[in-house]
Parts: sequence; C-alpha cells; structure tokens
Amino acid sequence: MSGLFLSKGLFPQEFFRPTVDFLLRAQQADGSIPWFDGGHCDPWDHVESAMGLSIGGEYSAAENAYRWLKNAQLEDGSWWAAYRAGQVDNRERRETNFVAYIATGVWHHYLISENRAFLREMWPCVRRAIGFVLAQQSRHGEINWAVDTRGEPMEDALITGCSSIYKSLECAVNISVVIGDPRVDWRDARVALGDALRNKPERFDRTWESKSRYSMDWFYPVLTGAVPTPKASAHLQKRWGDFVEQGLGCRCVSDQPWVTVAESCELTMALLAAGDHARAVMVYSWLHQWRESNGEYWTGYQFVEDVLWPDERPTWTAAAILLAADALTEHTAAHHLFNQVRLLDVKSVNNVAEKGRARSS
Repeated sequence: MSGLFLSKGLFPQEFFRPTVDFLLRAQQADGSIPWFDGGHCDPWDHVESAMGLSIGGEYSAAENAYRWLKNAQLEDGSWWAAYRAGQVDNRERRETNFVAYIATGVWHHYLISENRAFLREMWPCVRRAIGFVLAQQSRHGEINWAVDTRGEPMEDALITGCSSIYKSLECAVNISVVIGDPRVDWRDARVALGDALRNKPERFDRTWESKSRYSMDWFYPVLTGAVPTPKASAHLQKRWGDFVEQGLGCRCVSDQPWVTVAESCELTMALLAAGDHARAVMVYSWLHQWRESNGEYWTGYQFVEDVLWPDERPTWTAAAILLAADALTEHTAAHHLFNQVRLLDVKSVNNVAEKGRARSS
C-alpha cells in the first residue's frame, strides 16, 4: 500500500496490528527493546518503541519496558548510551536527551492508560533522570549534550537534543503536578532552555561543524514546541525545499539523496503542530511504500541508487509510524503530545480532582 490516508477517528487497527506485533516480538524478556533482533538498545529509541506499544494497547509490555529502564538506571539518574543482551554496550558517554526522554514516555503512557499507580512507581526514576539532565544546564539555558565515561561534561549543545529535552521537561513538569510534587525549578529550567533555543543560536554547535544539514535541527524545535505555533508554519516553509522529496519523504540530511521513515513521521507531527494538516497527511501517505507485509518498516530509501538503506527495519521506525498515525487520527488520549504544548498547573489538576470526587459522591 503506497498511500495510506488517515483522518480523525479512523485509526486502521487491522493495518497496524502487525506493526505492534513486531514491537512485541522484538521486546526481550527483561523488557528492553533493541533496534532489531541481535541489535543494541539505547534509552531514547527504547522509549520510542515503548510508546508504540502503548498506542497499540499493549500496556503491560510498555510498562515492562519502562521498568527495564528503572532497573538499569545508574546512581546519578542516567543510562549509558547503549545496551545489548542485558549488558552495557557503550560506556563512552551518557547523553542528556536520551536520559530525559523517559519523562516523555512515562507521561505518554499515563495519558493513554490513566494508570496513576504506575506513574507513582516511575516517579523516583523520572525525578533522578531530570536531575541528571538539569545538572548539565548552563547559565545561558542550553544543556550539554552528554557526559563522558568519567562523568565529565562534554561541553556543547545540540539543537535537536535540546529540543527533545524541552518536550521532556514539559512532560516531567506534568508528572510532578499529577504526583503532587510540583517542581517549579523544572518549569524555570524549561523556560531558560526555550529561550536559548529561540534566541541564542551561538550556544549550539560551538565546538563542531553546524548540524543544520540535518532535518531534525529544522523541524524538532517545532515538533517539541520550542517554536510556537504562530511562527511554526513559516519556520518549516523556509527549508521545505532542502529536505522534502515529493512522493518519498523527508531527507535525513540535506546534502544526501536519502529519505528516512522516522524523520518523515516526525515531520508529519511537526506539520500538525504548525497547523498544516494537509501537508501532514500528504507526507504520511508516502511512507507505507517502505512497509513490509509483516508490519515492519525500512529505515529509509536512497533514491539515486534506488536502494533501501541500510538493511534494517528498526523498532523505533515502527514506533514513529504509530505515533504519527495516532496524531493524525486522534486515536488515543496522547495523540496531541507532539503537536501541542499542554503544561499543567496545580490549580487545573486540583479542579479535575474536585470534579472527579463530585461525580463519585
């Protein structure tokens, strides 16, 4: 099926069931979800895959995935860059956006499952993770991309990574409010990070070549809410021609003839965040030509060589397909997560609780 058009309220359960089943097959006994059979597992892509399980209604499997992170968490709140078969596979660094992403995943699962007991169970893990991340925030607002083997800061910042953290801080604040331990300091850190992303470009890519050739640097600030909706459409229009290949998808980098499915899914959600529903539907409709009959999706397509490349069908790509489908169809209560900013305050949560008590009395 080369063009699957989705609209509100029409989530094609039968079509996506094999994709959910692929995630279930890939999950290991300890709860971890590697990229593919025999591959490594990293904390960010693991969370992405867990979110796919939640969308698919596989709540127990998703919760087992988050419990794997809780059990593997280091004393300082972080995780190593990669794991394989229950062992650390990369001890070179611990990346801040990888660590922060657990807040996004746990909040996503709570929105869908409404399992407050699980939210409380994961709260200490989320709290420690965010503590680790914010220890790497500079006085200018940006957040170091990683610490090295010894825990020393790797002092530079990534636009994509910090944008991802910006969304994770929104989710972490919301968790803290629901738990009843609202963290004003996290709100302040999020404000400072957003200001750096919008107004301090000199704080990023200070010690290496600019990452502006990567499409994620282009659309991630929109996807995560760092670029507000009124400015989002113009922001995406500026480099549309650099990254989007008609009928194929979004390039990973502007200077290579390679479109990737996961980036195209994320662009779909960024377009929804910008209020451009028509182009979101269009981009997403191109992606199912890269689907196998078992529900797996190829990483990407090199359109000059006319080859699927690399020879991988990763779990996180399948999960991105499900996240974009949910955003388009509003299938779950978490459909808005990557196209709207919904920052809770204590008063709003108390009002909801009061209404709930009134209904039950």
